[in-house]
Amino acid sequence: MGVLPDAVVLSMTSPRNEPPAVSDESETVGGSDPLDLCDAFVAALPITGASVAVLAGSGARLTLCSSDATAARVDELQFELGEGPQFSVSRFGNFIGIPDVAQHLHHDWPVFGAALHELSIGALFSVPMRMGAVTLGVATLYCAAARVLSPEQKTTALAIASAAVGSLTSQALRSATDEIDAGSQMAPASRREIHQATGMVLVQLDTTATIAYARLQAHAFANMKTLQQVAHEVVSGVFTFDATPYEAET
Repeated sequence: MGVLPDAVVLSMTSPRNEPPAVSDESETVGGSDPLDLCDAFVAALPITGASVAVLAGSGARLTLCSSDATAARVDELQFELGEGPQFSVSRFGNFIGIPDVAQHLHHDWPVFGAALHELSIGALFSVPMRMGAVTLGVATLYCAAARVLSPEQKTTALAIASAAVGSLTSQALRSATDEIDAGSQMAPASRREIHQATGMVLVQLDTTATIAYARLQAHAFANMKTLQQVAHEVVSGVFTFDATPYEAET
């Protein structure tokens, strides 16, 4: 994509730009209320507002939170118009910063750029929320006035996004476990296969059960498959996590 000089883009393909890894010992943000995710960004950074959305390659999306009406509108506009930095971040996994919306030419998203002027937004930052090679969501941060985030502030934004992914996947794991333990309608064979696949991914990635299960869910979400389908592929040897650099199938 053509990125202009005034758009700050940090490539997430370089190890030095990777967000902190999520581990059992790492703190998570968000608690049980998704709104806490947005509040975490606003509290830690010199921004006016934030929104967080979970995205799928098919175009499906779920907005988890918005700190205010303007943040919500910025999030909605990108999906209504089908363009904006959020789509680039979702596809490429990059941090994108537009420190001065008024001076930016918005060649990659002209209609969305014009809408930003009407909302009186000075600066916009899109932060990837990643689990391994998969971008699960995007946090969109805005400032009422033009502003440049310092390298330390960008690192903070990426760290919050990383912790948020840990929180979301942990919640998903607890919910799924509760469902299974409560006797959901999933066939016992399917439940056993998911547990077996989780154990196999745990060994493949040399990680914890929580992260292994989260990676299964991330791969299923990114490829529009059910968790049972992905578990079967892992158990049958069709797919292995240690041999595939990208979890989104092409």
